[in-house]
Amino acid sequence: MESNWTSPWLFLVYSVVKPIFGTLILVFMYLIILGGVQDQTLFSFMFIGNAFYMFVAQTMFGVAYVVQEDRERFKTLKQVYIAPISYFMYIVGRAISKLAITALAVVITLIFGVAFLNVGVDLGATDWLLFGVGLFVGLLCVVVIGVALAGITFLTARHSSGINEGIAGLFYLFCGVVYPMTVLPSWGQTIGMAIPFTYWLEMMRRALAPGTDFSAISGLGGYSNLEITALLLATTVVFLIISVAIFRYADHLARKKGKLDMNSTY
Repeated sequence: MESNWTSPWLFLVYSVVKPIFGTLILVFMYLIILGGVQDQTLFSFMFIGNAFYMFVAQTMFGVAYVVQEDRERFKTLKQVYIAPISYFMYIVGRAISKLAITALAVVITLIFGVAFLNVGVDLGATDWLLFGVGLFVGLLCVVVIGVALAGITFLTARHSSGINEGIAGLFYLFCGVVYPMTVLPSWGQTIGMAIPFTYWLEMMRRALAPGTDFSAISGLGGYSNLEITALLLATTVVFLIISVAIFRYADHLARKKGKLDMNSTY
């Protein structure tokens, strides 16, 4: 369903070209603002963070859009909802398909960065255990937040896109994706420390580029790998509980107010 708008070959080309050109936009912004790659550590910090943040931006937006798409475009939300399956698990399943598509973009971006931009990823020295645990927990967090946004979409008309992009933008601002969290004021750093993606991106950087010392710029240099993992797990559990509660409450409210299959007709 994620690629039924075009032919498979065109979708494959689109999946390859889009992340590369999206990355080049960010790279050129970096070069123009800083006047060149004067600090390879900072460049690798930015590049790896941006690559993995694709999971957050694209998956959260895509998962929440599922409800609007089924209701407004396909007119099948009511039929899917009353089917003998959990709608919660249906949303999770659609989220996994979004993750799979985004994973291709992330891999292509990293390969491009290593091959042409000298990004400090070293697969030979990669901490695969740290990478595997961090990737699994981080993607789990992406999915559960996307499910919460899907629940909110039950109660909105065509406003889900703005809500999703706004939430993703807040995470982008506070989690140290393309710039160190230390440039934020103290209250901004406090917010960033409460969000799982801050620790997730730090784990991805440490796992894939163990030969690069990010401790001086990340703001998390005082934490060991084990402590970063524990913080990621703890914050993810909190977000999981909150997200499930939001989805269930929004689901209940949508059924109570008769909004499940109410479309905007415009």
